[in-house]
Amino acid sequence: MKSHDFKSMSVEELWSLHEQIDSVLAGKMLAEKGRLEQRLRQLGQDLFTSDEHMSRARRPYAKVVPKFRNPKRPSETWAGRGKQPRWLTAQLRSGKKLDDFRIKSPDPARRHAR
Repeated sequence: MKSHDFKSMSVEELWSLHEQIDSVLAGKMLAEKGRLEQRLRQLGQDLFTSDEHMSRARRPYAKVVPKFRNPKRPSETWAGRGKQPRWLTAQLRSGKKLDDFRIKSPDPARRHAR
């Protein structure tokens, strides 16, 4: 590599050197960008193939049957999980008990008798 005495160079010589450096640098940057994009594509494919084996999907949960029903609107039910619904909270504040809204489970002995 040549050593340049920049102070002794004319403006035209410096500008010419600048353009040469700019051209070489642009070419090297494009080549490096191409290599990096190719590597990212390879890594992306590796990630997608490994994700197929280790899916992050949630596991299936069993259906939860409702345990409580709103007597005013029978379609409104609550399984006893999570936050209490507003209709139930209002009824409990008015003095009713939680068991007043419990859905009666069918008698297991009657099911087998059929």
